[in-house]
Amino acid sequence: MQKVLIIEDDREIIELLDIHLKDLGCEVSAVDNGAEGLLAAKENRFDLIILDIMLPGISGMEVCRKIRQSDRRTPILMLTALSEEIDKVMGLETGADDYLTKPFSIREFIARVKVIFRRNEDNGSPEFLKETTSVIRYDGLEIDLDKRKVTLGELRVDLSPKEFELLVLLASNPGKSYSRKRLLNLVWGYDFEGYEHTVNSHINRLRGKIEADVSVPKYILTTWGIGYRFNEEL
Repeated sequence: MQKVLIIEDDREIIELLDIHLKDLGCEVSAVDNGAEGLLAAKENRFDLIILDIMLPGISGMEVCRKIRQSDRRTPILMLTALSEEIDKVMGLETGADDYLTKPFSIREFIARVKVIFRRNEDNGSPEFLKETTSVIRYDGLEIDLDKRKVTLGELRVDLSPKEFELLVLLASNPGKSYSRKRLLNLVWGYDFEGYEHTVNSHINRLRGKIEADVSVPKYILTTWGIGYRFNEEL
């Protein structure tokens, strides 16, 4: 039985998610503020945390940041309001794996939860990670898959789980161009029209962490009209 923690102050949303998660056979815990959510996340093991950004007391972003200080593995699905584009980006930067914008369809919610649970059964890794050599090196950049560790020169680069998976996928196939839709399917495990901006946000943050000059990237290049590729000339 999968254990899910909902941290959300809207009672109607809690009840709706609770019904559909229990239909999937989940054990559901729910709290309505950030402090209780943080305590529950620290004291128990969950297979998924559903976290609202706008919470009384401690904000969802602060809760996410504090969880990630000691737990890099538990998937966090963040809920945001339609007008909070900057919050989406900040939420992902604090370590959320993905987000859903309110109002969202239950069909989409269930699809994403199923993908997360499937990944959990595979130790949190998409299929392509299992087919990749354990260490990838390119001109000062080193990616250690076993340790999930990235270093640039002598410095360690702290990446979120999805940033790491994007980098591994691109770096293990230098020169191959991937569309945003294809990256969404391979890294996140779902295919929804209109969510390609999720990929853009992650690529931009990934470049910000590994590129000396994001305006002239060295490692992750843009293939105009298609998507992204890793520099095959390194």
